[in-house]
Amino acid sequence: MPRLTLRPSLLATILFLVTLLTSCKSPQLNSEITITITADGSTRDVTVTQGLTVSQALESAGITIGSLDKTEPPLYTVTSNGDVITLTRVEEVFETEEVVIAFERQVVRNETLPEGETRLVQAGVNGLQEITYRKIIEDKIETSQSIVKTTVIKEALPEIVMVGAQTSFVPLNIPGTLAYLAGGNAWIMEGSTANRRVIVSTGDLDGRIFTLSPNGEYLVFTRKSSKPADEEINTLWAVRTRNLDPKLISLQAKNVVHFAAWIPGTNSIAYSTVEPRSAAPGWQANNDLYRVSITNSGSPKRILYPSSGGVYGWWGMNFAFAPDGRLAYSRPDGIGLVDQDSGRLKPLLDITPLNTHSDWAWIPPLVWGADGNGLYFVSHATAPAPISGEESPYFDLSAISFKNEAAVSLVNSAGMFSYPAISPIQYASREAAFQVAYLQSIFIDQSESSRYRLIVMDRDGSNSRTLFPPIDKNGLEPQTPVWAPAEVEGQSGEFIAVTYQGNLWLVDSGNSNTYQVTGDGLITRLDWKYKL
Repeated sequence: MPRLTLRPSLLATILFLVTLLTSCKSPQLNSEITITITADGSTRDVTVTQGLTVSQALESAGITIGSLDKTEPPLYTVTSNGDVITLTRVEEVFETEEVVIAFERQVVRNETLPEGETRLVQAGVNGLQEITYRKIIEDKIETSQSIVKTTVIKEALPEIVMVGAQTSFVPLNIPGTLAYLAGGNAWIMEGSTANRRVIVSTGDLDGRIFTLSPNGEYLVFTRKSSKPADEEINTLWAVRTRNLDPKLISLQAKNVVHFAAWIPGTNSIAYSTVEPRSAAPGWQANNDLYRVSITNSGSPKRILYPSSGGVYGWWGMNFAFAPDGRLAYSRPDGIGLVDQDSGRLKPLLDITPLNTHSDWAWIPPLVWGADGNGLYFVSHATAPAPISGEESPYFDLSAISFKNEAAVSLVNSAGMFSYPAISPIQYASREAAFQVAYLQSIFIDQSESSRYRLIVMDRDGSNSRTLFPPIDKNGLEPQTPVWAPAEVEGQSGEFIAVTYQGNLWLVDSGNSNTYQVTGDGLITRLDWKYKL
C-alpha cells in the first residue's frame, strides 16, 4: 500500500496554523460584581456572583440573616454592580415589671358620729400588678415599646375614713320601691329617701342575688350557707316587702351564684346553679336553668338541662329575659337565644373569649332593650398586632337589632365591666324611646382593674354624656346602674341609682345633678321597681 507523506513545506504550514489557533483565547463574560455591605457595625466591599438576590448575596458573604432582620434594599431584590446593602439587626424582647397600685382614700359621711369626728374604718394597702412589655430593638437601639399583658397580683385596699355629719341628707321624693343591701341586711325606701326600714335583718345576705319583682312586692336574695363552702355556697330566699313584719320564704334552691331573675308576667323566678368545689374559683357551673314560683308551693321545674357552657363553661352563663318573655344567654364565647320549649341554645353571635390567665372567666353582660327589639351587650374587641384575640384588653358596647338582624358596635373600648342598663319606655310624640346607661372604663386597656364613670346615651349610641362622678374624683366600682322605674316631678330627667364609696347616690340623667342619700359606706347592691 502506498504511504502518504507530507512535503516539508506543507507540514510547516499546518504546524503554524495549529500554533496560531491554540494561542488565541475565546472571549469570556464578566460573571462577578462588587457590592458594598453594611452590617454589624462595619462596612466592606464584597465580590459576588452576578444575578444573586440580596438574601443570596449576604449568605454568599457569610452573613446570617435573622427572622426579624431588615435590609435595604429588600431581601428579594436582585443585586447589581455597585449596590449598597444595609442590614439592620432586629430583636423582639419581652420584659416584665412589677408596678405598685396606689390605694385610694375614701371619705364617707356617718350620721351616727359627732360632727367633724373622724374614724379610720380600714387602713389603705397598696396593690401590685405585673406588666409585660414588648420591646423592638434595632441595631441595639430600642425603637418601640408596647404593653401586651397586665396582671393584677394583689388588689389594692382603699383607706376608708368615716367623718361625722350631724346634718342628715336632704330627703328626696322617689317613685316605687328602692331596695339596697347594707352590712348583710336588706333595706327598702318608699315614697321618700327618708322613709327607710329593714326587711331582712339576718346579716348573712351575700349579694350574689338581689332583685325585686317587677311590681316591687317581693325581694329575692341569697344567704350565705352555714355549711362548709365546698358543700353549700348559699341558699335562695324571698321576702314580701309590703309586710311590716316580713317572713322569709325559702325557695328550695341552693348554690345560686351567677343568675336569678323574674320571668316577665309571672310570679316566678328563673335561676342557674353551680356545684361547690374545693379548688378555685370554688364551684363548677352547671349551666342549667330552673323555674320556681314565689306564690305557689312546689318544687322548682327545669327549663334548661345542664350543659358544658362552651369555652370556660366551668365559670357559668348569663341570661336575660325580654319584656315578652324571650330568653337570651351569654357565655365567654358568644351570645344567643334559649328555646324554652326544647331547652336548646340558638347562637346569634360568636365572641372571642378572654384568656384571663387566672381562675375566673369573663362573661359578656347583656340586657334587652325596653321595646324588646334588640339586645345590648359587651363584646370582646380585637387589638393591634401582635396581641392575639384572646389577649385583647379592649371591650366594646354593642347591640343586635332583631328588626334587621344587624349587629353594631355603639361604643368602642367601653370596658369589660360596662354593664348596660335600660331606662323605662319614654314617649316622644307617639314614638316609644328609651335611653341606655353604662359604665365607661377610665383606663380602656386596663378595664379589668379600672374604675368607671356613668354614661348615658340614646338607644342608637348618639347623644352620649358623662354624668358621674366628676373627672377630678375617683371612679365607680363595677356595677349595674339602676334606673328609677318612673319619672320624678321636678327632675329634668330620670334618676339613676349607683353606689359610690359604699353609699347610695341618685343621679339626674337630664342635668347631671347628683344627690347623696346614705353615709354609712356599707351599701353593695341596689334594685328599684315600681309598686303598682
